[in-house]
Amino acid sequence: MAAERRPSPISRLPRVTLLAAALALVAGAAQAQSLQELYDAARAYDATFLAARAVADSAQYRYGQAQALARPSVGLGVGATRNEVDLPAIPTAQGGSVNTGWQGNTVATAGLNAKYAIFNRPNAGSIEQARLGVDVAQSDLQSAEQDLIVRVAQAYFDVLAAKDTLSTSSANKAAISEQLASAKRNFEVGTATITDTREAQARYDLATAQELAADNDLRVKRVTLDQLVGRVGVEPRPLAVPVALPPVAPSTVEPWVTQAEDGHPAIRKAQLGLDIAKIEIERAQGARYPTVDLNASLGVQRQTGEGVSYTGNTKQGSLGVSVNLPVYTGGQITNRIKETMSLEEKSRNDLNFARRSVEEGTKRAFFGVQSLQAQVKAYEAAESSTKLALEATQLGYKVGVRVNLDVLNAQTQLYTTQRDLAKARYDVLVNSLKLRQASGQLRPEDISAINTLLAQ
Repeated sequence: MAAERRPSPISRLPRVTLLAAALALVAGAAQAQSLQELYDAARAYDATFLAARAVADSAQYRYGQAQALARPSVGLGVGATRNEVDLPAIPTAQGGSVNTGWQGNTVATAGLNAKYAIFNRPNAGSIEQARLGVDVAQSDLQSAEQDLIVRVAQAYFDVLAAKDTLSTSSANKAAISEQLASAKRNFEVGTATITDTREAQARYDLATAQELAADNDLRVKRVTLDQLVGRVGVEPRPLAVPVALPPVAPSTVEPWVTQAEDGHPAIRKAQLGLDIAKIEIERAQGARYPTVDLNASLGVQRQTGEGVSYTGNTKQGSLGVSVNLPVYTGGQITNRIKETMSLEEKSRNDLNFARRSVEEGTKRAFFGVQSLQAQVKAYEAAESSTKLALEATQLGYKVGVRVNLDVLNAQTQLYTTQRDLAKARYDVLVNSLKLRQASGQLRPEDISAINTLLAQ
């Protein structure tokens, strides 16, 4: 049965819809925020990153505390004591007694006390451990910064992907609406069956449900991005057209793995953990050695009252060296040494695990980016093919060799392909950042590189 011959608006509708969407994007680009701008905002707002930075700052002060162990300490001491004595009665020559009553005196002291550790092996180990602790905190801060970069980029492109999904869902619904109207007109004039109308109605209802789901998903993605950067109503900039995704460089996985072994913060932290464990063994063994301290004091004492040999001020000073050598500790030192050796073995295994995990994660990320780039090329080819297929199907429907269901399927296929293509492009960019994170090379400068791909 031949369909009506007058030009169908179906072929014009997608172009009009996409043109309107493009104009809306251009109009909103002036108020939209770039990825770099939102990353800077998140860096000053995200609680997880700020907490890691505070811990890194505190490590510097902890190191300063440890350095005090190698420096002399000086303290000021002030005290006063009042002594009262009830003297016994003194017998008299007449056989009686005389009550002498209470006698008291006051002793006040003030002085400086100084101490300096001449030799103390555990103290030297504590200072070195605190110094390595600063490097550990810096590694954690670098990991937190890399995680923030990935989270911001993921949330940013999730919003763009959700917007594209909503746009394609709306365009698909509009196209199906026109097809439904055409099917109803053809049925009314007797050139089509009721089946075409029911098929179009079913597709329209499904497209409506998909549009509602896409709209809700966009709202959720916007909330996530807003919460991450500490702003309301964030509008990310889309990718510049035509889209040109950068290639993966290096193009083989081996250099990525090598670079990961050299500079990944997780490996560096595990290596520092092993170094700290070795120093802990030295500290435990150092407990067997003597400690030598230099002690000095300088002060003044004032005595007043009754019953003292001297009333007035006396100056006092002392300088000496004290040596303390543990002889027997009940096995405490020996067991402490064995404990630290076991913990060193744990740290060594943690380092091996970190290296293996980083190597595995780097390879997974590299092959994932490669696969996504291949998918983008395939989707680009599929988009061209589905456009041609839709045009051919619409023409076949006009001449009566294709049915309404064929047009609906072709329309849905085109919009699905366009949605998947946009999502694949965003995934390439996000996963390229994850690849650099997996290899320990992710830096804030990588955000700037991606920022150049956005519409200005």
